[in-house]
Amino acid sequence: MRLSLRIAAVTTLGVWLASAQDPTGSTAPNPVAPAPVEDKRIFGVIPNNRTTEESIPFHSITAKEKITIAAKDSFDWPVFPTSAAFAGLYQIENQNPSFGQGVKGFALRFATAYADQTIGNIMTEGLVPILTHEDPRYFRRGEGSILYRTGFALKQIVITRTDSGGSTFNFSEWGGNAAAVAISNAYYPDTRTASDNAERLLIACGTDAFSNVLKEFWPDVKKKLKQLRKK
Repeated sequence: MRLSLRIAAVTTLGVWLASAQDPTGSTAPNPVAPAPVEDKRIFGVIPNNRTTEESIPFHSITAKEKITIAAKDSFDWPVFPTSAAFAGLYQIENQNPSFGQGVKGFALRFATAYADQTIGNIMTEGLVPILTHEDPRYFRRGEGSILYRTGFALKQIVITRTDSGGSTFNFSEWGGNAAAVAISNAYYPDTRTASDNAERLLIACGTDAFSNVLKEFWPDVKKKLKQLRKK
Protein backbone atom coordinates (compact mmCIF):
# COMPACT_ATOMS: atom_id res chain seq x y z
CA MET A 1 0.00 0.00 0.00
CA ARG A 2 2.77 2.46 0.92
CA LEU A 3 4.61 1.71 -2.35
CA SER A 4 1.42 2.32 -4.35
CA LEU A 5 0.92 5.64 -2.56
CA ARG A 6 4.47 6.72 -3.43
CA ILE A 7 3.94 5.95 -7.12
CA ALA A 8 0.59 7.75 -7.06
CA ALA A 9 2.14 10.78 -5.35
CA VAL A 10 4.94 11.05 -7.93
CA THR A 11 2.44 10.70 -10.79
CA THR A 12 0.09 13.29 -9.28
CA LEU A 13 2.96 15.77 -8.85
CA GLY A 14 3.86 15.34 -12.51
CA VAL A 15 0.27 15.96 -13.65
CA TRP A 16 0.08 19.07 -11.44
CA LEU A 17 3.33 20.46 -12.86
CA ALA A 18 2.14 19.77 -16.41
CA SER A 19 -1.13 21.60 -15.75
CA ALA A 20 0.65 24.52 -14.12
CA GLN A 21 3.04 25.00 -17.04
CA ASP A 22 0.49 24.26 -19.76
CA PRO A 23 -2.79 25.81 -18.57
CA THR A 24 -4.33 26.02 -22.02
CA GLY A 25 -3.83 22.32 -22.71
CA SER A 26 -2.27 23.09 -26.09
CA THR A 27 0.00 20.43 -27.52
CA ALA A 28 2.31 22.60 -29.65
CA PRO A 29 3.15 26.30 -29.54
CA ASN A 30 3.39 26.68 -33.33
CA PRO A 31 1.99 24.77 -36.31
CA VAL A 32 4.54 22.33 -37.66
CA ALA A 33 4.70 19.88 -40.52
CA PRO A 34 3.56 16.35 -39.64
CA ALA A 35 6.47 14.25 -38.38
CA PRO A 36 7.15 10.75 -39.68
CA VAL A 37 5.14 8.19 -37.74
CA GLU A 38 7.50 6.25 -35.46
CA ASP A 39 6.97 2.59 -34.71
CA LYS A 40 5.67 2.60 -31.13
CA ARG A 41 7.00 -0.86 -30.31
CA ILE A 42 10.50 -2.26 -30.86
CA PHE A 43 10.27 -5.94 -31.85
CA GLY A 44 6.52 -5.49 -31.40
CA VAL A 45 6.92 -5.40 -27.61
CA ILE A 46 9.30 -2.77 -26.17
CA PRO A 47 7.57 0.65 -25.78
CA ASN A 48 8.99 3.33 -28.08
CA ASN A 49 6.99 6.44 -27.24
CA ARG A 50 9.69 9.11 -27.16
CA THR A 51 11.60 8.71 -30.42
CA THR A 52 11.63 11.42 -33.07
CA GLU A 53 13.76 12.04 -36.14
CA GLU A 54 16.68 14.48 -35.93
CA SER A 55 16.19 15.33 -39.60
CA ILE A 56 12.81 17.03 -39.11
CA PRO A 57 12.59 20.68 -37.97
CA PHE A 58 12.81 20.89 -34.18
CA HIS A 59 9.80 21.96 -32.17
CA SER A 60 9.49 21.77 -28.41
CA ILE A 61 6.90 19.67 -26.65
CA THR A 62 4.73 20.86 -23.79
CA ALA A 63 4.82 19.81 -20.14
CA LYS A 64 1.63 17.85 -20.74
CA GLU A 65 3.25 15.92 -23.59
CA LYS A 66 6.25 15.08 -21.40
CA ILE A 67 3.99 13.63 -18.71
CA THR A 68 2.03 11.73 -21.39
CA ILE A 69 5.23 10.12 -22.68
CA ALA A 70 6.24 9.15 -19.13
CA ALA A 71 2.79 7.70 -18.42
CA LYS A 72 2.75 5.65 -21.63
CA ASP A 73 6.18 4.20 -20.87
CA SER A 74 5.17 3.48 -17.25
CA PHE A 75 1.78 1.86 -17.66
CA ASP A 76 2.07 0.07 -21.01
CA TRP A 77 1.53 -3.70 -20.68
CA PRO A 78 5.14 -4.79 -21.51
CA VAL A 79 6.28 -3.12 -18.27
CA PHE A 80 4.56 -5.86 -16.27
CA PRO A 81 6.29 -8.92 -17.82
CA THR A 82 9.57 -6.98 -17.71
CA SER A 83 9.05 -6.41 -13.99
CA ALA A 84 8.25 -10.10 -13.55
CA ALA A 85 11.47 -11.05 -15.35
CA PHE A 86 13.54 -8.78 -13.12
CA ALA A 87 11.71 -10.12 -10.06
CA GLY A 88 12.56 -13.69 -11.08
CA LEU A 89 16.23 -12.78 -11.55
CA TYR A 90 16.37 -11.00 -8.20
CA GLN A 91 14.65 -13.97 -6.55
CA ILE A 92 17.30 -16.34 -7.93
CA GLU A 93 20.08 -14.00 -6.75
CA ASN A 94 18.25 -13.51 -3.42
CA GLN A 95 18.63 -9.75 -3.65
CA ASN A 96 17.18 -8.00 -0.61
CA PRO A 97 17.03 -11.21 1.45
CA SER A 98 14.61 -9.64 3.92
CA PHE A 99 11.95 -10.03 1.20
CA GLY A 100 12.27 -13.78 1.64
CA GLN A 101 11.54 -16.42 -0.97
CA GLY A 102 8.37 -18.09 -2.23
CA VAL A 103 5.30 -16.24 -3.46
CA LYS A 104 5.64 -13.41 -0.94
CA GLY A 105 9.27 -12.76 -1.86
CA PHE A 106 8.45 -12.78 -5.58
CA ALA A 107 5.51 -10.43 -5.08
CA LEU A 108 7.67 -7.95 -3.18
CA ARG A 109 10.40 -8.11 -5.82
CA PHE A 110 7.84 -7.68 -8.61
CA ALA A 111 6.33 -4.63 -6.89
CA THR A 112 9.70 -2.99 -6.32
CA ALA A 113 10.93 -3.77 -9.86
CA TYR A 114 7.76 -2.19 -11.26
CA ALA A 115 8.21 0.81 -8.95
CA ASP A 116 11.80 1.24 -10.20
CA GLN A 117 10.61 1.46 -13.81
CA THR A 118 7.60 3.64 -13.13
CA ILE A 119 9.28 6.17 -10.84
CA GLY A 120 12.34 6.25 -13.11
CA ASN A 121 10.20 7.00 -16.18
CA ILE A 122 8.17 9.67 -14.44
CA MET A 123 11.32 11.36 -13.15
CA THR A 124 13.47 11.19 -16.31
CA GLU A 125 10.74 11.74 -18.92
CA GLY A 126 8.26 13.90 -17.02
CA LEU A 127 9.04 15.71 -13.78
CA VAL A 128 12.70 16.62 -14.18
CA PRO A 129 12.45 17.63 -17.89
CA ILE A 130 9.56 19.93 -16.96
CA LEU A 131 11.60 21.57 -14.19
CA THR A 132 14.83 21.85 -16.21
CA HIS A 133 13.14 22.70 -19.55
CA GLU A 134 14.81 19.75 -21.29
CA ASP A 135 13.43 17.60 -24.07
CA PRO A 136 13.18 13.94 -22.96
CA ARG A 137 12.84 12.55 -26.47
CA TYR A 138 15.43 10.47 -28.32
CA PHE A 139 16.44 12.17 -31.58
CA ARG A 140 17.20 9.40 -34.07
CA ARG A 141 20.02 10.08 -36.54
CA GLY A 142 19.04 7.43 -39.08
CA GLU A 143 22.14 7.72 -41.30
CA GLY A 144 25.88 7.26 -41.12
CA SER A 145 28.09 4.35 -40.13
CA ILE A 146 27.11 1.88 -37.41
CA LEU A 147 29.92 3.17 -35.18
CA TYR A 148 28.92 6.82 -35.66
CA ARG A 149 25.24 6.16 -35.00
CA THR A 150 26.02 4.07 -31.92
CA GLY A 151 28.13 6.90 -30.53
CA PHE A 152 25.37 9.36 -31.43
CA ALA A 153 22.84 7.27 -29.49
CA LEU A 154 25.07 6.91 -26.44
CA LYS A 155 25.93 10.61 -26.43
CA GLN A 156 22.31 11.54 -25.77
CA ILE A 157 22.56 9.96 -22.34
CA VAL A 158 25.02 12.73 -21.49
CA ILE A 159 23.93 15.62 -23.74
CA THR A 160 20.29 16.41 -24.48
CA ARG A 161 18.16 19.06 -26.18
CA THR A 162 16.61 21.96 -24.31
CA ASP A 163 13.07 23.20 -24.98
CA SER A 164 14.59 26.08 -26.91
CA GLY A 165 16.50 23.73 -29.21
CA GLY A 166 19.94 24.13 -27.64
CA SER A 167 22.12 21.50 -25.99
CA THR A 168 22.86 20.90 -22.33
CA PHE A 169 24.06 18.26 -19.90
CA ASN A 170 21.33 15.65 -19.49
CA PHE A 171 20.16 16.57 -16.00
CA SER A 172 16.88 14.75 -16.69
CA GLU A 173 18.65 11.43 -17.20
CA TRP A 174 21.15 11.59 -14.38
CA GLY A 175 19.22 13.76 -11.94
CA GLY A 176 15.96 11.94 -12.62
CA ASN A 177 17.47 8.51 -12.14
CA ALA A 178 19.36 9.71 -9.05
CA ALA A 179 16.06 10.91 -7.56
CA ALA A 180 14.42 7.58 -8.42
CA VAL A 181 17.27 5.69 -6.75
CA ALA A 182 16.97 7.89 -3.66
CA ILE A 183 13.24 7.15 -3.47
CA SER A 184 13.91 3.42 -3.89
CA ASN A 185 15.79 3.42 -0.57
CA ALA A 186 12.37 3.62 1.06
CA TYR A 187 11.46 0.14 -0.22
CA TYR A 188 14.88 -1.56 -0.49
CA PRO A 189 15.77 -2.25 3.16
CA ASP A 190 18.94 -4.25 2.43
CA THR A 191 20.65 -2.08 -0.20
CA ARG A 192 20.86 1.46 1.09
CA THR A 193 24.62 2.05 1.06
CA ALA A 194 26.32 4.62 -1.18
CA SER A 195 27.80 1.84 -3.35
CA ASP A 196 24.37 0.20 -3.72
CA ASN A 197 22.86 3.51 -4.80
CA ALA A 198 25.69 4.21 -7.24
CA GLU A 199 25.26 0.75 -8.75
CA ARG A 200 21.51 1.24 -9.23
CA LEU A 201 22.10 4.65 -10.83
CA LEU A 202 24.64 3.26 -13.30
CA ILE A 203 22.36 0.32 -14.15
CA ALA A 204 19.45 2.69 -14.82
CA CYS A 205 21.49 5.01 -17.04
CA GLY A 206 23.16 2.05 -18.76
CA THR A 207 19.77 0.52 -19.51
CA ASP A 208 18.62 3.82 -21.03
CA ALA A 209 21.80 3.98 -23.13
CA PHE A 210 21.12 0.49 -24.50
CA SER A 211 17.52 1.56 -25.16
CA ASN A 212 18.78 4.51 -27.22
CA VAL A 213 20.83 2.17 -29.39
CA LEU A 214 17.77 -0.02 -29.96
CA LYS A 215 15.73 3.03 -30.94
CA GLU A 216 18.42 4.17 -33.36
CA PHE A 217 18.68 0.88 -35.24
CA TRP A 218 15.21 -0.64 -34.88
CA PRO A 219 13.88 0.79 -38.21
CA ASP A 220 16.91 -0.72 -39.99
CA VAL A 221 16.40 -4.09 -38.29
CA LYS A 222 12.68 -4.02 -39.11
CA LYS A 223 13.45 -3.27 -42.77
CA LYS A 224 15.91 -6.18 -42.94
CA LEU A 225 13.37 -8.53 -41.35
CA LYS A 226 10.78 -7.55 -43.95
CA GLN A 227 13.26 -8.21 -46.74
CA LEU A 228 14.04 -11.65 -45.33
CA ARG A 229 10.36 -12.54 -45.18
CA LYS A 230 9.94 -11.69 -48.85
CA LYS A 231 12.71 -14.11 -49.90
